[in-house]
Amino acid sequence: MGTDVQSFAIANLRRRPVVIETGGFVAGIDPGTDSPFVNYATPLRGARPTPADVAALVAVFRERGLRPRLEFAPDAAPGVADALRAAGFGVEAEHSYLVCAPAELTPPRTGHVAEVPDTDEDYLAVDAALSEAFGGEFPPSPAGAARLRRTQDSGGRCASSARPAAAARARPPARRPPPAPPSSPGWAPGLPGAPAASPPRSPPP
Repeated sequence: MGTDVQSFAIANLRRRPVVIETGGFVAGIDPGTDSPFVNYATPLRGARPTPADVAALVAVFRERGLRPRLEFAPDAAPGVADALRAAGFGVEAEHSYLVCAPAELTPPRTGHVAEVPDTDEDYLAVDAALSEAFGGEFPPSPAGAARLRRTQDSGGRCASSARPAAAARARPPARRPPPAPPSSPGWAPGLPGAPAASPPRSPPP
């Protein structure tokens, strides 16, 4: 499970407008926001970062005025967490996996229709609903609406109720990436890779 979650984390960050790979990490950056739930990093599979690798990753965020942050599946590569703690990182939150097997799927009740946004106004409304759901920490904006449209256009899914009183998005599925190549010190081919600092979560807009 952890390896599958981690594989998605890598693929998801590689869809960001700006992607930086350094020292066995992938950082995904969206210049349209300073949200730490959009701008963060994760290790590649098999990465064993050195102190210099972690310092280089921190520099990627600092030079852009962003808070260094990672999301990870903790059971996929425990050695990465130790390297981050040694560099001063702490655990922001830990979350449980939510799993639904086909036999456990409950069909939706009739009368509840999910609508796919179409116009710019539709995407702005969905962004506003998501912002409210996350306590308004990150206000709705044209940049947030554009991120939702990119999700839909890249094979993901955005949907909302008619008002919209509720909204949701799902990113495209990801294939498991190949093991990291032994191209730099600190890489260990064949070992499962993972990130550290914060387990995966659904980032607000």
